[in-house]
Amino acid sequence: MTAALLMGLGAAHAQYWEIANQLPSLISPALQGGLNYKGFVELSGTAGIGSNRLNCVGISTSQGFKYADWFFMGVGIGVDVAHSTADDDGPSYYSGYYPEGVSPTKEYYTKCMIPVFTDFRFNIGAMNKTGFFIDLKLGAAWILGDGPVVLQHTYIGNNTQFFFKPQIGMRIPVNAEKPRRAFNIGLTYQLLTNNDNDYWGYSYESATLSNLGITLGYEW
Repeated sequence: MTAALLMGLGAAHAQYWEIANQLPSLISPALQGGLNYKGFVELSGTAGIGSNRLNCVGISTSQGFKYADWFFMGVGIGVDVAHSTADDDGPSYYSGYYPEGVSPTKEYYTKCMIPVFTDFRFNIGAMNKTGFFIDLKLGAAWILGDGPVVLQHTYIGNNTQFFFKPQIGMRIPVNAEKPRRAFNIGLTYQLLTNNDNDYWGYSYESATLSNLGITLGYEW
């Protein structure tokens, strides 16, 4: 037993030593400015799925580094206009819960939403030719302004929401001589979850919102 434990510790030590020896080669490009800066700007439009639908139209940008021709990692922020497709009277069984003077047919159906995320992008194919990409945005989103957005069966407000937006699409370089610059077109799915819906003194069911849509982007 003791011999096996010592052998295991020795193997683990050798593995950690190997990783430690590789760290300088991974970090030195960043310290020497060798990493390739890269930026993206993207327009998107997504339509809600299910009974609680929230349609979104927005613009986002991602800034980061290209670690290889096939891999980009960065951070991003966006601005979306989110519009609820709930009936004009709002959730029927919540219709009596609005404070005096509040009309759900006005400002509570359209809000501005700010997503903040980490962006991972994987390219498939040669950079100087039309190819494909897979993009994953993972982070959080917030609804701006006072009061929540009225959905068909619940509400979603300005507390922190989980944000996930995967995308698959086509990358079209501007030309073969400048493959760094390219246009992107893709199909995307968007997920928002909110587990803390407490408005006007009442607690409502959590919201899980799914959207499907398209994106148009440019990278440099």
